[in-house]
Amino acid sequence: MAYMDVQPQHPNGRVAVVLHGKNFCGATWQQSIDTLSNAGYRVIAPDQIGFCKSTKPEAYQYSFQQLAHNTHALLETLGVKKATLIAHSTGGMIAIRYALMYPQQTEQLVLVNPIGLEDWKAKGVPPIPVDRWYERELKTSAGSIRRYEEGTYYTGQWRTSYEPWVQMLAGMYRGPGKDVVAWNSALLYDMIYTQPVVYEFEQIKTPTLLLIGDKDTTAIGKEFAPPEVRATLGHYPELARLAVERIPHATLVEFPELGHAPQIQDPQAFHKALLSELAPLVAHPY
Repeated sequence: MAYMDVQPQHPNGRVAVVLHGKNFCGATWQQSIDTLSNAGYRVIAPDQIGFCKSTKPEAYQYSFQQLAHNTHALLETLGVKKATLIAHSTGGMIAIRYALMYPQQTEQLVLVNPIGLEDWKAKGVPPIPVDRWYERELKTSAGSIRRYEEGTYYTGQWRTSYEPWVQMLAGMYRGPGKDVVAWNSALLYDMIYTQPVVYEFEQIKTPTLLLIGDKDTTAIGKEFAPPEVRATLGHYPELARLAVERIPHATLVEFPELGHAPQIQDPQAFHKALLSELAPLVAHPY
């Protein structure tokens, strides 16, 4: 499991663990890592198994429990007893599972446009075999990534500063390793689709902050759904408000003009909200 462990110059005694999404890596948290480190946080940014610089096994039983366990094992290895989890997209589903499994080790849960605020299968997205995900992933290219991100992540606007993250992903689908990358990606999509966390929101005991770009329309399997179902999916303002009603001790901050990745699209506004809303908890030694 690859990871970064960034030590602050002036530590405040707190640890922030940033969890990436499905089409992201630990490195895409670059601006957030710098901001949090400058604010005194020790920042740990892992690449989950199956992603980016971490191992991509040919055979693995992917589950949110397993990825949460891996993350907890990493933190134990680093001597971290408690941490604030700041999680984006699919990372939000991992973080929710982590907080349910390890409530005593989770100071605060920060969910940045998390997916999993709805159960797509229950809403009418048809069953999607792993082989179908695999076929789709084999066709991945820089162009397909860019088109998807422009429309979903960045509200139809593109900047050259987003391009490194496109190339980061596209690079994994080039060369002799692309088949195992595509297969791991297919298994991960199957995990996301078949393992909802939305039914357990009431059990979350950790103070939770939702930071939501309202223009987001992400919904797993949406392209496979009939038009009438597709129209009901990915309504983030509504989904976020319902989640806040159900998660005890939850707070919602919305970014009306931003999409799926507010931390990249408008880092200044995002980090201002993040730092102001991080709970003033008692510091813990590393």
